[in-house]
Amino acid sequence: MVVTWTEADLERVRERLVGLVSGLPGVVAEDGWGHTGFMLGPQRIAWLLVDHHGDGRLALCVKAPPGEREALEAADPDRYFTPAYVNDWVGVELYGVEPDWEEIAALLEQAWRMRAGKRAIAAYDAARVTS
Repeated sequence: MVVTWTEADLERVRERLVGLVSGLPGVVAEDGWGHTGFMLGPQRIAWLLVDHHGDGRLALCVKAPPGEREALEAADPDRYFTPAYVNDWVGVELYGVEPDWEEIAALLEQAWRMRAGKRAIAAYDAARVTS
């Protein structure tokens, strides 16, 4: 697959994702192997994949509950895909189709909830109700 996005596209997408995860307690962005991982402690909740194994994509790979990937792919196969090596994650195209940033934010929060502890989730939910 031929890469059609630019470094400026990559930086714009990365900044948007960092902004989305900035509201999720404990999540940090960590660059490595040419990609950006979004970590909650030692656990990864998402990856910004940059031409992963030469696939030409600029995509988000995010942890998802069983059945989520299949449902999203069935609803919008141009936007969602099965990422290589991880069947319980969902791939989201970030270039070539207009990203649905609200859906991406929801997927990131869902992934965070799957990895966060009960107390962290309760505190997060309480803070959202009072704000």
